[in-house]
This record gives sequence, structure tokens and C-alpha cells, in this order.
Amino acid sequence: MAWKRSHHCAELTTENMGEEVILNGWVDTRRDLGGVIFIDLRDRYGITQIVFKETDESLHSKAEQLRTEYVIGIKGTVKKRGEENINDELSTGGIEIDVNDLTIYSEAETTPFEIKDDIETGEDLRLEYRYLDLRRNELQQNMIMRSDFYQSTRSYFYENDFLEVETPVLMKSTPEGARDYLVPSRVNPGRFFALPQSPQTYKQLLMVSGFDRYFQIVKCFRDEDLRADRQPEFTQIDVEMSFVDEEDVMESTEGLMQKLMADTIDEQVKAPFERMTYEEAMRTYGTDKPDTRFGLEFTDFSDLVENSDFNIFANTVQDGGAVLGITVPDQGDMGRGAIDRLTERVQDETGAAGLIYIKLNEDDGVKCSVGKFLDDSTVDAMVDRADADMGDLVLILAGASPDVYKQMGQLRLMMGNEHDLIDEEAYEFLWVTDFPLVEWSREDQRYHALHHPFTSPKMNQLDLLDDDPASVNSRAYDLVLNGYEIGGGSIRIHDRELQTRMFDLLGIDEEEAEKRFGFLLEAFKYGAPPHGGIALGVDRIVMILADESSLRDVIAFPKNKKAQSTMDNSPDFVDQEQLDELHIELKHYAEKAAQEE
Repeated sequence: MAWKRSHHCAELTTENMGEEVILNGWVDTRRDLGGVIFIDLRDRYGITQIVFKETDESLHSKAEQLRTEYVIGIKGTVKKRGEENINDELSTGGIEIDVNDLTIYSEAETTPFEIKDDIETGEDLRLEYRYLDLRRNELQQNMIMRSDFYQSTRSYFYENDFLEVETPVLMKSTPEGARDYLVPSRVNPGRFFALPQSPQTYKQLLMVSGFDRYFQIVKCFRDEDLRADRQPEFTQIDVEMSFVDEEDVMESTEGLMQKLMADTIDEQVKAPFERMTYEEAMRTYGTDKPDTRFGLEFTDFSDLVENSDFNIFANTVQDGGAVLGITVPDQGDMGRGAIDRLTERVQDETGAAGLIYIKLNEDDGVKCSVGKFLDDSTVDAMVDRADADMGDLVLILAGASPDVYKQMGQLRLMMGNEHDLIDEEAYEFLWVTDFPLVEWSREDQRYHALHHPFTSPKMNQLDLLDDDPASVNSRAYDLVLNGYEIGGGSIRIHDRELQTRMFDLLGIDEEEAEKRFGFLLEAFKYGAPPHGGIALGVDRIVMILADESSLRDVIAFPKNKKAQSTMDNSPDFVDQEQLDELHIELKHYAEKAAQEE
């Protein structure tokens, strides 16, 4: 039996002097100083220094066996450290435990990497031994923050009369933008469940059921290519409300974010949050999730250069494209080599055809890289519109719309990061509104919903839905934090006729609509309230608050970039017997299994 601890390893201070205590934990470090052995004992709460003295020969001999990551229990007396040995960085830095008894619960082999923060070990190895990686204080603090995040979320919604309702994990496969993870049904041969990409249809049905205010912290699944801020399984705060408009959902979400920021990182944020239309965001920042912690807003030079002698500018504008610029402060003396390297990087990373600049510095005055094709008055007008001062650098891209806006958005972020223009201590929330309802897919030759098929169009634009759907805006809204989209929602369609029109617009015919969403359309026959909601990405928000660059550092057991868990070797092949029970036959299964083995 383990000794029942009296305190954890961050609890004891000089106020506990002379007390007899029991501690349990892991050996963090061991130092043998000529007969006296010092151990830093670690648990998830912190570290306490314990001491084995050679006056107790038997105990000292047992302590000599200890190595890092051994799991032990100790009994001892709290003593005050000498003034010269006080560690102000630890809550327990003023005391140590004079050990009088020791039990070794388990020994430990040498770990594949050190259990400490800021290690340089590759992520692949850390994920293979994730249970060791999770012993590091950095990741444990991330998990603690995530737990606090959950508690704060539930507290807020309970206080505001929301009901927490669980929705199914095994559901019907519906087209919602990404591939479904499919689950075969043994008792219904040839049929499959899907893991939910979101509980979208279920939460709408809860509104039809009259629950009025729903929330859920829920797992969602999407079978798509991965990156730093994406995982095949992710967690979201799912919210739906009846008899509301956009303002109600936004106000409720702002209150939640204020509470979460205060409870998790003691940060006070003001509401209401700034708002920006989709069109304004794209024209100003080249993205629908702009980082507003720094400037470098776009300047449009198109009308100034439309009739210039520089054919690249003139032809671009006359063909419907744009000539855009950003003003980078205090970079007017950037050398030719640095600009050439930047140009190459911009071409490689954004796909832009080239980079043009205007440098302003005391030595050369105003110098434009294509000045021989532009008269001085045009260059001066560009400098004036860009609000550039002596010492600044104006970077210019020309290209087709909307590509050039996205390219300039990427260049803006490059400059913001490289020249320390971003306030890393700030938390800037932004609502992006008035999204287009649909976008045309050249590949599929049909319209796709920009958000999802259940998003309501602006009601005053319904007359455009049949003849000019691309000009119709939706009642959707995204929440952005520091350049990351952390949530998205909309007012939903609650009218069966309008929902059918939306399916028609998206190329989902009556038969397909009935097959995929017949249960929802049927529900709308029996009285559906106006409703709307939002889904907030837990992993992404916690990643930002924990100041991490990857979702994997705020998820206990994440998948790698290939959607694999190398720790437990999943996904893995299964026995043929299991496949037979599911009535599934795999092509080349035996050959693949043999190759893996």
C-alpha cells in the first residue's frame, strides 16, 4: 500500500516548520554531496527538496539507489533551509524535508529524453513517449489551464440558463465540407455511421424540441490534411439559442470570452469587440481572420497607376486586378541583397509574380525599383497615399483579384513577425461579419456554402438568391483572436421552404436532400423557432492562451502530422476475423499488413 501523503510537493513552507509529513512523487534530480544526498521530489503541484543524511546508515544506503524518475514516498520533518540555500523561485524554496523513512514504489529506466522544459528533443520522439512528455511542467500547466477553461465555460453557461445536452457520437453521414470518419455497423451489414464533424443538425433539432439554450463541450472529427493548428479529432464549445439574432449570440459569446480570459490567464478584456465586414477584412488585410495587433493595412494604388507607362501595373488594373502596397516603418535603408532575398521568399511562399518597392531614406531620397517606368508625380502620389515617411519602405504587389489580396496578406504577416511589429502581450478580439453566402467552385462547377448549408441568407437579399447568389450575404459571423479564427456561427434557416431553396442552390436535389437531411426537413414541418449559435475551438483558444505554436502541445494525446498516434501505434491493422464480422473486404489487405510487420 502507498503511504497516504499529508501534503503535495508545492504546499510546505516555513509555517510548517517541525511538522512530520509524508510526500509522494517522482525523483526529479539527485545530488550526492559527500555523504548528504539531496533529492528534488516532484509531483504535478511542484517540487520539494528532501535530504538524506549519512547519520542513518541504512536509510542513506537505500537513498543511494535512487535515480531520476523513480517513484517514491518519504516520511520526514520539515526543516528551514540555511539563508544561503533559499530558492526564491520555488514556493517551497525556504524549507527542506529531513527524511527518516523511504519507500520505493517503482524504479525507472533512463528516459529517452530529459523530463524538463525547453528540451530540444524532436516532436516525433516526444509523441512516441507522450506519457513521459506529459510529466514536463510546461505541458502539465497547459493541461491544468485546459481544465480551468472547462470549469469556467460550464460555470458561465449554467449562470446564464443554458442546458448542457449530449448529442450522439455515432450519427448519419452528411456532407458538411470535409470527409467523414466512417464507422461500420456490424448489426446492419453494409451500413455505416459517421463520427460528427459537428453536432450542427442535432443542436438545431434541440431548438425545434424547445430547449431554448443549449451548450456542449464536444468532440468533433474531420478526416482532412493536418497542420499545426488542426487535428483529426478536436474539441469545441457548441452553442445554440432560440428566438435570437446576431447581436444576442455575439453578446453572449463576448461574455464567455471575458470570463475565460479572466479565469485562465487573469486577463481583462473589454466588450463589445471590434467588428469588421468580410469585404473590409479582405480589402484591408487580405484575410478573413486578420491579426489586428499591428498595422500595415493595405494601400490600393490601382487608380494611380492604371494609365501609367509601366505595363505590369496598367495591364493588371485594366484586366480587373489590383496594385497594393504596405508601408513598413523604419526599413527604408534595407539593402539590395535583403530585398532580393525577400522577393524570392515572397514568390516561393505566396505565389506572387514579383515584389516592387519604394525606399525612402536620407541618402537616396525616394527611390522606386520601377522608377524608370513611372513619372515622379506618380511615385510621389503613391508615397503620399501610403502615408510613408522618410525612413520607411513601401512594398508593392500587383496581380489578379482576389489572389493579390491573399498574397499581400501573407507578406504583411512576414513583415509583422520579422520586424517585431506585433504586440505579443496583446489579445485582440475581432468579429468578422457579412460573409458571402456561397462561393463558386471551379472544380465542381457549382456553388458551395461558405459556412454550411444551414446558414441563413440576409433576409433583405432573398430576391437575389436565384439570379445572383454570389452577391448575397449570409447572417454568419466569425470570432478572431490574434489572427486565428477561434469560432464561427450564424443565424440558421428555420423555414423548410427556404432550406429547400438553399439545397437547390448548392446542387443538392430533392432526392439527395431527403436522403441526407430528410429528418431535419421533416422536423421543420412541426414548428421551428428562429435560432442561431456558434462553435468555438477549444484547442485553438487554449493554444493561444498558453502561448504555444501547436495544438499538439495543449492536447493530452494528440495525433502527429500523419494523423497517427505513434505511442500506441494507431491506426493499426485489425484481425481478419473482425473484418469478417463487419462484412468488410479490403483490397490488398494481406500484402499491406505483411509490409507493416
